[in-house]
Amino acid sequence: MEKRYETVFILTPVLSDDQTKETAKKFKKTIIDLGGKIVNEENWGLKKLAYPIQKKTTGFYYLIEFSGEGQEIVNNLEITYKRDERILRFLTVALDKHASAYADKRKGLVAEAKTKKKETASS
Repeated sequence: MEKRYETVFILTPVLSDDQTKETAKKFKKTIIDLGGKIVNEENWGLKKLAYPIQKKTTGFYYLIEFSGEGQEIVNNLEITYKRDERILRFLTVALDKHASAYADKRKGLVAEAKTKKKETASS
């Protein structure tokens, strides 16, 4: 049975925009190579950290929501995170039915907001 997961990772703030996108693409490819399917992704951008990590006070936050079978996909993804020096922190959680419903609702709200933005921009 496929489970849904959400993974958030924080990238070091010294990366350029292109390097951030390339790093996120690498992790999405890792998930797909391990047999997972990307459900949603969100680039939250540069944010202040709650406390300094490796003497850095900010970091690029990125969320990937995916589905896959078994714990092996999460274990291999987290090993990939640990091997990458650009990652400051990461967290992967399995979504239960309530969290999945909330994530779907949130995506709907995000998509709605983007549509409204486009409509006002084109007016």
